[in-house]
Amino acid sequence: MKNKLITVDPEILGGTPVFHGTRVPVKNLFDYLEAGKSIKEFLDDFETIKKEQLIKILYVINKLLTSSTQILNENFVIL
Repeated sequence: MKNKLITVDPEILGGTPVFHGTRVPVKNLFDYLEAGKSIKEFLDDFETIKKEQLIKILYVINKLLTSSTQILNENFVIL
C-alpha cells in the first residue's frame, strides 16, 4: 500500500509499530524528541525513513490527540 505510514505485524519486531517498509519502531522517533534531538538527527540516523512519511505520522498523531478529547480526559489529568 503506497500511502501506508505504519506497519504492525507480528512477524516484524513482534508486532511493534514500525515505519512502513522498515524495521524502525515509531517509538524511536519519540525517544529522540524526548532526548532533545531534532527531526533532522533522527532522519540522518535512520536513512530508510522519508521526511514526508515522518511529517505525515506527526500530522496524524496530532489529529488523533486534538480530536480525541474524551479519550484523553478519561486517561490523563488535563490542567
